[in-house]
Amino acid sequence: MKYSTSPTPSVSSFPRSTSPLPAPANYQSTTASAAMKRYKYLRRLFKFNQMDFEFAAWQMVYLFVAPQKVFRNFNYRKHTKSQFARDDPAFLVLLCIWLFLSSICFALAMSLTWSQVALFVIFVVFVDFIGAGILVSTFFWYVSNKYLRRDPDGPDVEWGYAFDVHINAFFPPLSLLHCFQIIFFYGLLNHDSFLSCLVSNTFWLASVVYYLYITFLGYSNQPMLQNVRAFLLPLPALVLLYFGTLAGGWNLSRMLMRFYHYRVL
Repeated sequence: MKYSTSPTPSVSSFPRSTSPLPAPANYQSTTASAAMKRYKYLRRLFKFNQMDFEFAAWQMVYLFVAPQKVFRNFNYRKHTKSQFARDDPAFLVLLCIWLFLSSICFALAMSLTWSQVALFVIFVVFVDFIGAGILVSTFFWYVSNKYLRRDPDGPDVEWGYAFDVHINAFFPPLSLLHCFQIIFFYGLLNHDSFLSCLVSNTFWLASVVYYLYITFLGYSNQPMLQNVRAFLLPLPALVLLYFGTLAGGWNLSRMLMRFYHYRVL
């Protein structure tokens, strides 16, 4: 019988405060090398019987309703396994499956041929998600370690944790833009009216705000960092850009559709 190694995802087991936890007396520095952690993580990608999909699904739900509780679990992992980053790839596997299915639905809604559907899914999964995710995670990992560490000679942010923060923050925008948006696209969003532009661009604003907020929560959870509110600095500019797109009549959903059509032709 398989027993889960993850903590029980009960709401009462998490503190109510959303502020980062102070480093306790038994706080341990990471002992395994980054290469060894990557090797163990990638090796488990092919061992589905060792993944805790139930807990990963719980995390997906709470990324919508209470994302700060998800990052409390990362503190638990640091205290028990001496690393913040996930050692169980179940969340990544579920996210890839969700992205694969939503991309197929998105492609069918665009009336693509089956060969174009296959090409579209490859682009979305391997370029938009994995490729862009590695670049974004590496950028935030470098910036946080270079400019936000309290002690330049102290512990640093793990790259694996930066990637975990990215995929956590990626899930709500994915659901908004690839699922909910496509439901309303042909009935509401694919028109020249101001209402269509308003609803479309509001989807995009909510998605980017979700991403930045969850990213902020992820890095504020690291006791070795300071001034993590810098991750929220783009918000005023995004609001101004949002009103600019409304004033200019730029329907971002229709622009995305045109881009998707162009890349598979």
